[in-house]
Amino acid sequence: MSAEATNPAMSGPVTPGAQRRRGRPRLDLRRLGRAALLGPGTRDRLPDAIGHVAEAHRAHYPDADLEPLRRAWVLAESSHRGQMRKSGEPYITHPLAVTLILAQLGAETTTLTASLLHDTVEDTDVTLDQVRTEFGDDVCYLVDGVTKLEKVDYGAAAEPETFRKMLVATGNDVRVMSIKLADRLHNMRTLGVMRPEKQARIAKVTRDVLIPLAERLGVQALKTELEDLVFAILHPEEYAKVEELMAANAADGGNPLEATADDVRGVLREAGIAAEVLIRPRHYVSVHRVHRKRGEMRAADFGRLLVLVNEDADCYGVLGELHTCFTPVVSEFKDFIAVPKFNLYQSLHTAVARPDGEVAEVLIRTHQMHKVAEAGVVALRNPYAPPSEEQTDTGSVSPSEDAVEGERADPTRPGWLSRLLDWQEAAPDPDTFWSTLREDLAQDREIAVFRPDGGTLGLPAGASCVDAAYAQYGEDAHACIGARVNGRLATLSTVLRDGDTVQLLMGQDVASGPSREWLDHARTPGARIAIRRWLTTHPTPAAAPATSAAPEKSTPAPPPQPSDFPRPAAANAVVDREGASVRLAGCCTPVPPDEVTAFAVRGGVVTVHRVECPAVARMKEVGRAEVGVRWGDSAECRVTLIAESFGRAHLLADLTEAIATEGVEVMSATVEPPSQQRVRHTYTLQLPDAAHLPGLMRAMRAVPGVYDVSRAQHPAAATS
Repeated sequence: MSAEATNPAMSGPVTPGAQRRRGRPRLDLRRLGRAALLGPGTRDRLPDAIGHVAEAHRAHYPDADLEPLRRAWVLAESSHRGQMRKSGEPYITHPLAVTLILAQLGAETTTLTASLLHDTVEDTDVTLDQVRTEFGDDVCYLVDGVTKLEKVDYGAAAEPETFRKMLVATGNDVRVMSIKLADRLHNMRTLGVMRPEKQARIAKVTRDVLIPLAERLGVQALKTELEDLVFAILHPEEYAKVEELMAANAADGGNPLEATADDVRGVLREAGIAAEVLIRPRHYVSVHRVHRKRGEMRAADFGRLLVLVNEDADCYGVLGELHTCFTPVVSEFKDFIAVPKFNLYQSLHTAVARPDGEVAEVLIRTHQMHKVAEAGVVALRNPYAPPSEEQTDTGSVSPSEDAVEGERADPTRPGWLSRLLDWQEAAPDPDTFWSTLREDLAQDREIAVFRPDGGTLGLPAGASCVDAAYAQYGEDAHACIGARVNGRLATLSTVLRDGDTVQLLMGQDVASGPSREWLDHARTPGARIAIRRWLTTHPTPAAAPATSAAPEKSTPAPPPQPSDFPRPAAANAVVDREGASVRLAGCCTPVPPDEVTAFAVRGGVVTVHRVECPAVARMKEVGRAEVGVRWGDSAECRVTLIAESFGRAHLLADLTEAIATEGVEVMSATVEPPSQQRVRHTYTLQLPDAAHLPGLMRAMRAVPGVYDVSRAQHPAAATS
């Protein structure tokens, strides 16, 4: 087996990350040469190479039972005997390399056992029944899952179905994906023996799907090496430039990060914080990104400081000391401990400047956080095994209590993966699945929003209330008419932020459905697929989106102007000016028992306003004298109300019926054109008694789709 990836555009082998020299390296899985795996023996007589796997495994699990690994090695070696890889090496080197990768990441024994056997059922005479008999159901399940992924060729048309199957298998057990990612990593390392066009095709699939999946599973050690290998194949010229930059930086000597690391160690030692301070070199793609962002590279840009501590609280203690003793770069601070990333990643990110101007980026995390940051879900032990006493005491992952008997439930499965599993079954065809999958994987951050009952919804960054509706209700979200975000009314197009509380408002009309504009606001695959499917099966509403948003099929009325409102009678308002003509202002339509004031206007007319009416302040500014006013004995009054609602059919009829039921006469009604699913109704109403007003407004708010009813105020009419 070759531990190096051959760059087809260069004469020599490419070994990304070869310049890491100091501190604890990133889990370096590249230098697993044939001698390390097979020992000094020849191809005709393979030594017991499983010893290397056992050593790596015992580093994470000192008390692990190695007997299953030994038996799996014996079966795999004897089954693959005589088979050769295209590189000319014995085929057994491949499952061995894959297993060693996973062992170094900290995978548990069951995963390693299945990894050794992952190609036996597909490429040898070993059967699943034999695997089940000798190694149990779990190992059999994993081997079967990986085998199903390998049965489909990586042709252009086959890729969507391949990864659809991958998601199904992963959804039932994340360890299937762990094995698949390690399998792809080893194949990418030895890709140089294939034709350039096949290298490019496999590298593109790795870039578009497997690298984002590795990121989402939090397996950074695999993700970063895959990125470098893909970069070398697809962009050989840029890769060569980065290699030159890194070589030139290494040749200059004198890493400023070492001086900063020494200063940090001294600061933390004086503060009494036990910490390990390491220099973490950037990998090739990371250097390339920094170079594109900043142009000329500084020596400190080729790496970052990594500070490892024992307790969560120590992370913030370190941060405080660094920001006290150095100059912090405020814009670079991020707290992924309080708000972890969607892939389990936790760390504090900051940057500090030394007196000489050198700036160093710093990552602060506990040792456990570092393990999870490197290995992701692989580091979380067997998610299906009963928790040990140690795990229970330390709060480690345990099986889901909600699992139905006989079903596999993965407590480590992230929310995004659950969503993918939900919508992959609903995708109408492989092309839709493939394009939607790539769109979803392009989302690199997840947010959590809260439901009113305290539950949470995991959504990609940029998701809207439309996405929240489909995430919570599935296809029942077709009837959603709006939302309250943090207690305030919001349209379905509202973009949500991490930590928002979302209450979704559902309509009563089961025949209602989404409009085509919902697609403009949907970011999640599940929402987009469900909306498209509804629009396809209901072509008429899609062809006439106005009917889905407007309350009635009639032509909407133009927005009402102040002069359009009938002047209400004022017999029940008494002013302190004898003989004056009294008029209730149309801008605020006061009714008993509103607190009111009055002003004399042209023609000896006195207008009565509610004291909070904006026109009152303007009247006072221009020097109009207030006239005393009180309510008389007459209870009858006229008022203008504004009803805000989400669009649905028959809304105007339902509102009119609610008003009539309260014994109120409708003098006029206007409906503005709908905007973003919102509709505004304006009613001028004659009430037999002002005391009826609160009950009338409550009855109107109770009509499905209506979210607010308020008294009308029209500033333009104030000075009339």
